[in-house]
Amino acid sequence: MAGNVEPLSPRAKLAVTAGRAAAAVSRVAGRGSGSVIGGKVALRLDPDLLARLARHLDVVLVSATNGKTTTTRLIAEALRANGGVVSNALGANMPAGITSALAGGSESQYGVIEVDEKYLAGVAVDVAPKAIALLNLSRDQLDRAGETRMLAEKWREGLSGSKAIIIANADDPLVVWAASGSPNVVWVAAGQEWKDDAWSCPSCGGVMQRPGDDWFCAECGFRRPTPSWALSGDHVLDPNGTAWPIHLQLPGRANKANATSSAAVAAAFGVSPQVALERMYSVAAVAGRYDVVSYQGRDIRLLLAKNPAGWLETFSLIDPPPGPVILAVNARGADGTDTSWLWDVDFSRLAGHPIALIGDRRLDLAVRLEVAGVDFQVYESAEEAVRMCPPGRIEAIANYTSFQDLRRVVGN
Repeated sequence: MAGNVEPLSPRAKLAVTAGRAAAAVSRVAGRGSGSVIGGKVALRLDPDLLARLARHLDVVLVSATNGKTTTTRLIAEALRANGGVVSNALGANMPAGITSALAGGSESQYGVIEVDEKYLAGVAVDVAPKAIALLNLSRDQLDRAGETRMLAEKWREGLSGSKAIIIANADDPLVVWAASGSPNVVWVAAGQEWKDDAWSCPSCGGVMQRPGDDWFCAECGFRRPTPSWALSGDHVLDPNGTAWPIHLQLPGRANKANATSSAAVAAAFGVSPQVALERMYSVAAVAGRYDVVSYQGRDIRLLLAKNPAGWLETFSLIDPPPGPVILAVNARGADGTDTSWLWDVDFSRLAGHPIALIGDRRLDLAVRLEVAGVDFQVYESAEEAVRMCPPGRIEAIANYTSFQDLRRVVGN
């Protein structure tokens, strides 16, 4: 249980007030929620503010390349069974955004915080979390993110002295390597569809062997640990072997895996799997993801996919042809400006669907689909692409900033 709320120092109070004012100005100017600029202003005035704001909270940190926003939301819903929760639910996951989120949670018991992979170790030092959930590591934002093995090593070094319970995906060798230096690890068999970032052993560099769902390095003996929690079909298996049904409004195997990790985290705070999973059903969409919106007489389902691992999972949600699919890709700062990752995505899985390409880098997409032998049409705007689709259901898959652009167009 976290301690009682201590009053903030005058300096900290000034920092919080100034941050809120900066955020309000940003919102009035139409530049988004203002959480990032507000946090930056607050931290400039009080560099220790994040640690001060987290002092009274039982904190959970969630980090991964894929799934952290959704898992953060699921954990937050589960922990609300026990008390108030403050969370950066909209995904501002660097120190400034986290600071803004915690500034609004003075009466909360729990802090459920999504953290960008590169900032995890530093944030963990600041907020002294009770639990840390590690879901996966895969290539992302190639122009500025470190190579995945290097990122795993930073996690391993940064978390080795942490007293937190580490809830880690046993099916991702990079996550296992990162978590193995920690003294208190709960292993979860959450699965790993995308394997192309973990064919070499993170411990010795040898070639990883992957028979079935298992994995091991024949050269150094590094291998998959035995999980105590597991996703099994439509159920979560707890450490006692009891199967708890998963009922989610969120689609797909990946979200069942997120729910499994979330149930393991909730259990560390005394919330039973039954209660945790029942509460997760209330989550129908996450920051616009999975929403179905009506626009121009069509029902458009909005799906976010930012890297090869995410696109692979998203393709599994698409019904067989002939339904139309809109693909949107930008390469702005928040996306990463390198689009070479498109060549790692198996777009042939969309063959047979009418495909519409939009976004700043629609021509990069067009070249990739042409090589994949998939038919497509290129459009200048989302409005035009939707208008050219027949009435009915449309699946729209977009990376980060193109997803935001699309939400603004369709009114979500």
